[in-house]
Amino acid sequence: MNPLSVARASVLLAALGVSACWSTDGGGASGDGGGQLTLTGAGATFPYPIYSRWFGTYSDNHPVRVNYQSVGSGGGIRQMIEGVVDFGATDAPLTAEDLARMPGTLSIPMVIGSVAITYNLPGLDRPLRLDGPTVAAIFRGEITRWRDPRLMALNPGAGLPDRDIIAVHRSDGSGTTYVFTDYLAGVSPAWRTDVGRGNAVRWPTGLGARGNEGVTGRVRHIEGAIGYVEQVFAAQNELPMARLENPNGEFVAPSVAAATAAAAGFEERIAANDDFRLSIVNSPSPGAYPVSSWTYLLVAPQIEECRRAEALADLIEWSLMEGAEAAEALDYAPLTLEIRVRALEALKAVTCGPGRRPVIDPGENFGRYLPGPRAVT
Repeated sequence: MNPLSVARASVLLAALGVSACWSTDGGGASGDGGGQLTLTGAGATFPYPIYSRWFGTYSDNHPVRVNYQSVGSGGGIRQMIEGVVDFGATDAPLTAEDLARMPGTLSIPMVIGSVAITYNLPGLDRPLRLDGPTVAAIFRGEITRWRDPRLMALNPGAGLPDRDIIAVHRSDGSGTTYVFTDYLAGVSPAWRTDVGRGNAVRWPTGLGARGNEGVTGRVRHIEGAIGYVEQVFAAQNELPMARLENPNGEFVAPSVAAATAAAAGFEERIAANDDFRLSIVNSPSPGAYPVSSWTYLLVAPQIEECRRAEALADLIEWSLMEGAEAAEALDYAPLTLEIRVRALEALKAVTCGPGRRPVIDPGENFGRYLPGPRAVT
């Protein structure tokens, strides 16, 4: 199934109230079958399009199938805590409370994406321009009409309609919501005080929908609607995306280049223990799109079956190192090589089996991926 078909099928599933699920084994079984190993994962909808591409391509060339359920970051974290999946996925950094319930869980960054502000305004003759305080005011219910003076000032002569604004937000626990509210809490003191940031918040106004798929579907079918979704869902459903003002006063659209710029220089901020839980929203880098985030796979520090652990480690390495071209084709920004190498080095902490042997040989040289003198020998 190509990514466009996956996204459209996801929107249909969301409209029917069904969580999106993608599997390379056809039946979604969690056990082994036909001599092949099946890995199960659950979590973020934000990276769903690229994970479906990666996992399908990997399974075509390896005796491993992947069953990934796009249930939201909150669901992925919960299923990791319950121990019912081989890996989780989240866009929101794990909290101290999360880690207390699953000590030692690794957050492995996989790719950078953008949360787009998408809207349904037929007849608008140019891309919508927004700044952070105005977006916060819309989702707080303070701005309720498209011809509000603040929107008119940001979009002079754009032909904004004289109609109500319908704000659409996530109804499930969502890393996309965390990224969006993390951004709003940084640009709006009123939002930070009244609503805050989190996977789930008490929304002051608007309609709820489940998953990026659900929000995409509602915005697509309701004139006057505005919502936040991962960029890929907006692009593949041919929905427009607003230009957001960054700290440099630039109005920037979501793109691979703008997401890459948002993460510029963050290698130096990663702790010596390879704790990758960093926010890159509202980055001061020139050209940065202000609502960008990396997304993580969650890996347990000890996995009982060594074959399963080795397959998961190999899947992650292949995705990080062989999947960059596919990521860019779907409008995700690959991590820098330095961060990808550090992510693979972090996996050396994972053990398996009763003897708790390392899943990856401690002497494995991931520095071979780095060019020239930076390569580790």
